[in-house]
Parts: sequence; C-alpha cells; structure tokens
Amino acid sequence: MFTEAYMLRALMASVLLGPVCGLLGVFVTARRLAFFSDTVAHSALAGVAIGLWLGASDPTPAMLAVSIGVASLLLWLRQRTELLTDTILALLLSTSVALGVVIFSQLKGYRGEMERYLFGDILSVSPMDLLTASIISVGVTVLILVWFNALTLITTHEDLAHVTGIPVRWINLGFTLALTLVVTLAIRLVGIILVTSLLVVPAATARNIACNLRQQTVIAWLLGLGSALGGVVASYSFNLPCGPTIVLVCAALFVASLALQKVVRPSGHTPAR
Repeated sequence: MFTEAYMLRALMASVLLGPVCGLLGVFVTARRLAFFSDTVAHSALAGVAIGLWLGASDPTPAMLAVSIGVASLLLWLRQRTELLTDTILALLLSTSVALGVVIFSQLKGYRGEMERYLFGDILSVSPMDLLTASIISVGVTVLILVWFNALTLITTHEDLAHVTGIPVRWINLGFTLALTLVVTLAIRLVGIILVTSLLVVPAATARNIACNLRQQTVIAWLLGLGSALGGVVASYSFNLPCGPTIVLVCAALFVASLALQKVVRPSGHTPAR
C-alpha cells in the first residue's frame, strides 16, 4: 500500500490537512463558526461546477475563488445589512448549492465529478494539490501559533481585545480567510457534505479531555492527524469510501473520549473554553 503513488499522495494529504483542521476547529467551535465552515464548503460545489463549465481540467482554483468570494460576501452583508449571521449563512449556502446543481445539470458526463466532491476522493489527489495543501497548511499553522494569544482573547472577550490594542478586525479577517482556504482544500479528504466534521469533531473530542485551551489545541491537532491517517488506511484496507471512513474514525475517538473524560480530567474541573 505504501509503495503505490496515489496512496502515498493520499497519506501525505491526510498528514497535511488533518492536523490543521483540528487546530482551526478549536477556535471554530469556541467561536461558533461551524455553520460558517459548512456554508463555505457547500459554496465550493458552485466553484467546481463553474470550473468544469469553463473547461478547466482542475476546478480547484475556481473552487477556491468562489469560496473566498462567498466568505467576503458574508462579511460585507454583515456590515451593510441588519440581517443576523445565521440568516446570511443560510441564504448564501442555499443559493450557492442551487447554482452548483443548476450548472451541473447542464454539463453532460460530469455527474461522477459532483459525487467525488460531495463525498471526497482523496485517492485522486494530484502533486499540485499536495503542493497547495503544503503551502496553506504550513502557513495557517504558523499564523495560528503566532496569533494564539490574540485569538484566545478575541474568542473569550472581543471588547477587551480592542481595548488592549489587538487588531481585532485584521485578525478576524485573517482567520476567516485561513478557515476558508483549509475548508476548501479539506473537501478532497472528506467531501463537501462531511468536511465540517473534520473541523468540529476532533476539537469537541479534545475538549472532553483537556483541562485548558492549550491542551485542547495540542490534542485536537493530534486527533486531526490520527483521524485522517486512520481513516485513509482503514478505507484502503477494507475497501470503504474514504471521506465517511475518516469521519467515522473521528466519531469513534469522540465516543472514547467520553469514557476517558472522568479519568483524565480531575473531578470538578471545568472543561476547556
């Protein structure tokens, strides 16, 4: 298995994207951005459809462009309208999915492409995908580590972060862009429908057994790595779909964390926030 080129690329993609999803997931769950990541992921379907419609052999650039555009539109609508964030997210999600499905309905012979992106197809990862994932994963990880204290304060008390001189607006913009890029790339791992799970479940699992935010961050990073690697290996070994298998490994680790919670965390200790 480890001598086959496509399998090596799949394993490398899981090593690159699984941990950074776990890392981002800590702040995604703390800031209640799971619905945002779901909206960005579903908007990628329109990007895939547009890329194929334009004749691109690889729709990833179009997918990234549309996802970033949707994230930017969300921020613009939040500033220019009085709509609640979840209302804007629901509007953008439904519109982008509808656009993607309509375009796909006009493309002949691309139904399999839609299913690949909906449910993931890590075994088709190309060398260019790996290069892009490497650059973005390393860049986002460094960014989160540099901004860790500022992000923590913004997450817990944004007004206090403003008072202390932290550039809250720019950090929020940077985090939103990082999240958008990682979610779009992680679609290769688990697909549009399941990508939010790779962000949320490792972070939720880590929270069950961590005593503070730093512990939760480290544990979520490791769980993201273990879930992605374990899912890829299990899917290959038992001939299972890769994306759903990765999510099931995440879920199994979450169930195990519930059993470990009382053992690992001291009695009466408050969960990590």
